Amino acid sequence: MNRTTLSLIAVATALAAVTGFAAVSAPDPVDPTATAKTPARLPVERSSLLCPAPSTSELAETVYTSFTPAGTPGAGTGGAAELAPSAAPLTDTDPADDEKKTDEDKAKDDKAKDDEAKAPAADGADAKAKPFLALKEPGKPVSGTKKGADAPALVGAATGPLAPGWTAQQTTTVTAGDSRGLLGMTCTAPGADFWFPGASTDKSRQDYVHLTNPDDTAAVADIALFGKEGTLKSDTGEGIPVPARSSVPVLLSTLTGEAEPNVTVHVSTRTGRVGAVVNATEEKTGGDWLAASADAAPRAVLPGIPGDATSVRLVVFAPGEDDAELKVQLAGKSGTIVPSSAAEPLNVKSGMTASLDLGDLTKGEAGAVRIGPAEGGRETPVVAALRVVRGKGTDQEVAFIPATGPVTERATVADNRAKGSTLTLTAPDKSAKVKVTASAGSGGGEQVVKTYTVKGGTTLAVTPPVPAGLKGSYALTVEPESGGPVHAARALAVTQDGVPMFTVQTLPDDRGMVSVPATKEDLSVLK
Repeated sequence: MNRTTLSLIAVATALAAVTGFAAVSAPDPVDPTATAKTPARLPVERSSLLCPAPSTSELAETVYTSFTPAGTPGAGTGGAAELAPSAAPLTDTDPADDEKKTDEDKAKDDKAKDDEAKAPAADGADAKAKPFLALKEPGKPVSGTKKGADAPALVGAATGPLAPGWTAQQTTTVTAGDSRGLLGMTCTAPGADFWFPGASTDKSRQDYVHLTNPDDTAAVADIALFGKEGTLKSDTGEGIPVPARSSVPVLLSTLTGEAEPNVTVHVSTRTGRVGAVVNATEEKTGGDWLAASADAAPRAVLPGIPGDATSVRLVVFAPGEDDAELKVQLAGKSGTIVPSSAAEPLNVKSGMTASLDLGDLTKGEAGAVRIGPAEGGRETPVVAALRVVRGKGTDQEVAFIPATGPVTERATVADNRAKGSTLTLTAPDKSAKVKVTASAGSGGGEQVVKTYTVKGGTTLAVTPPVPAGLKGSYALTVEPESGGPVHAARALAVTQDGVPMFTVQTLPDDRGMVSVPATKEDLSVLK
């Protein structure tokens, strides 16, 4: 086998690890006089998603919504998209408890284990558990609800025409207790490396990293913590086992004795892959999910800050060897400004977490934070996130916004409601024209399409279009049509007993299409 063929196999393997598969084939013999062919853009053939266990509160009510955009060219027919409970939910047990069990109890445990071993697999067509949500067709979402503290983590896969752009939303309402609030997250794709600036080990916070393994073999993960002075000492953050098709929550404060309000978490895997997300709960402001930041880059956009935000804190980490000196700006309705709270550049030392309190910087208009090298500063890659608070006094609610990349081709967010949804579109540089599609509803309704123009350097916040005759919830799909890059976010808001509950999900590109070199020999057997 020649080196070119080997390279193609490596490409196919890499595509499988990221988000899906595309059929590829061996290239023609090299012709030095020939013009290089443009790689074909093909839809992915398989996608994986992981949703962590939503809550430990008996008052929790969680809505799950699954959706794939319609009309992906070349996606074919058939396929499936299913989310099922992880096969091995974990509980904290004490070995001494086994000694207290009667023979009858032990017999029941053995039978339960036998029943679990006989159950079918949990991923796609080989599911070990009955699917909780099964998507039937692109363009129409499906939803399901779980109440209480026993809602499990979900794992799933989509194939065929349901794979390109497949997304799932997990939205939980908790009406009382420390975790009260509206907690939302887009279920994550598995990976091997995640950065979470904006976490905390402070005594007023309870932050858990949820690690979910979708595969048939165990994964091993490392969790490293970084505070304002660098690495936080930890004896238990390395070599964390995550059993096959299981979800493991890890309380950050148990990994270190150092209590810090602003911490950056790095999750990496030694073997296997996981989905990772942080659940953060605060004593006075409820809780929400903190998703991973976009890949480290010299510039970042954090879209979706509500106009009525009463407190915004920026948390930044420089994972490389160089320090960063950053200019912090606000892209609002009328243009981009440097807020008074960010008049001086933000200095971020290599390997250390820096934070900046920006106050109520939006002043009634939704916006996005932009960060980049200060004048004369070097291009230093950073990761970043925002902690955002709405409300005052005892009626406050918190949410988190990670840095997110631009929507290059398409991005989708599910579980939008007729009331309480806000879509924000930020064009940090040039003006952009964007098509927004409101899908059919999960219970009925017809698709609606609307086009928006976002001026360069501004943020446009709109009440998104609602499907005609909507029943249930629906999905929003954003597709840039012309102009410069666009960053997007969706906020959900619900007022409960005077508390302005809300959650914000960013819309990174769905990577539903991949570039594959032009080839002849079919290697689709790699699937």
